[in-house]
Amino acid sequence: MSEATSEELGYEQARDRLVEVVRELEAGGLSLEQSLALWEKGEKLAKICERHLEGARERIEAALASVEDDSEQ
Repeated sequence: MSEATSEELGYEQARDRLVEVVRELEAGGLSLEQSLALWEKGEKLAKICERHLEGARERIEAALASVEDDSEQ
């Protein structure tokens, strides 16, 4: 992940890179070290995706709470 730090990767970028990692692992033909390195990269990308999704969840919940508060007034 030397091209961009985790803070710079958007959800779509991280997801697309994760898909590439999975394809490479599924294709096989890699040494154990290469496979482990790809697995670790995939874990990092998955965590980035999860952080983005959690942030989106929080924003949606806040927006829904705001709408509910407005409708109660």
